[in-house]
Amino acid sequence: MIGKVMIGKSFRGCIAYCLEDKPLEKRQVAGSSNRATVLHFNQCFGDKKELTEQFNDVRKLNLKLSKPVLHITLSFAPGECVKNAQLQEIVKACAQEMGFEKNQYIAVAHSDTGHQHLHIVANRIGFDGRTVSDSNSFKKIAEFCRKMEREFRLQSVQSPQRFLPKEQRHTARYDSRKEALKKDIQTCLDGAKGYDGFESNMRALGYRIEKGRGIAFMDDKGVRTKGSDVGFSLSKIEQQLASLPAPTPPDAGKELTEAGFKVPKKELSSLLEKNTTVIPTTKLDTILRSEPQPEKLPAELWKRKKKRRPRHL
Repeated sequence: MIGKVMIGKSFRGCIAYCLEDKPLEKRQVAGSSNRATVLHFNQCFGDKKELTEQFNDVRKLNLKLSKPVLHITLSFAPGECVKNAQLQEIVKACAQEMGFEKNQYIAVAHSDTGHQHLHIVANRIGFDGRTVSDSNSFKKIAEFCRKMEREFRLQSVQSPQRFLPKEQRHTARYDSRKEALKKDIQTCLDGAKGYDGFESNMRALGYRIEKGRGIAFMDDKGVRTKGSDVGFSLSKIEQQLASLPAPTPPDAGKELTEAGFKVPKKELSSLLEKNTTVIPTTKLDTILRSEPQPEKLPAELWKRKKKRRPRHL
C-alpha cells in the first residue's frame, strides 16, 4: 500500500473531486458502475455543498491557518481487492495514527483506475480550535502503510528509502514506471541512427525530453524522471549513440565503380572478402606510362652561357 499526504486551502474543490461520479474511463475496473463510494463520515454528513459549509464553519475557529485541508490517498497494489469493511477499518486506523480522529473527515473509495484506492479529506482544525500538525507526515503515513500491510496481509510495497529502517535502506526499490522508462530508452537507442533519431523515437512513445547539462524524461502522466535515475545519463546516451556502426550507403558499390574500379560486381565482392587491395585503373595507367626521369646534368654544363649576338646600332 502506498500513502500520500497533501495539504491545501480549499475544501470545496477537494470534496467535489472526491464525491463526484464521472463516466468510466478505459482504465477503470471492469464491472464498476460508480466512480465514488462513500466509506465513512466523521462529525459531518451530507452532499458536497453541505459538507463544504460544515468544514468552513469549523475553519473559522482558526483563521490564521491558511491551509486547513488535509488530503490523504491510500493506494493498493494492482490486482489487490480489499472489502469495504476492511477499508473502513483502515480509514479509522489512519485517522487515529495521523491525529484527526476527533475532527471532521470523510473517506471515499474510487474505482476509476486499474488499482483500488481511497481518499480521505479531513479538517485540520478541530472543534476546540486546535490544529493537527503536519510535521513528519510522510514518515508517519509510510509507517502506517507498513503496519496495515502486516495487519491485513496486504501486498508489501516499499516506501521511499529515507523512510525505511536503516537495515532496509540499501535494498533496491522496484518502480514499475522507472523500469518501463528504462526499457523504452534502450529500445529507442537500439533503433536510432543519432541523437535526433533517438529523441524522435522517444516522442513517438509519448515522452517529452528536457535536455540541458543532463537529460530528463516526462511521460504522458506528467511524471518527470532524470535519466541518471534509470541508469541513462546524457553522457551515457551520447556514448552509446557514438558507438553505433555507421549505416552503409545503398549505392556503395556504384560509387566504387564510378571512382575508377573497372571490376565486375561478382569479382569485386570476392576481392573485398579476401581483403585484396584493388588499384584504380586511372592510377595504374599513370604508373605504367610514366617514363624514367633523366639524370641530373653536371653543374659545369649548366654554367655555360650562350653567346649573344652583338646588337646593331
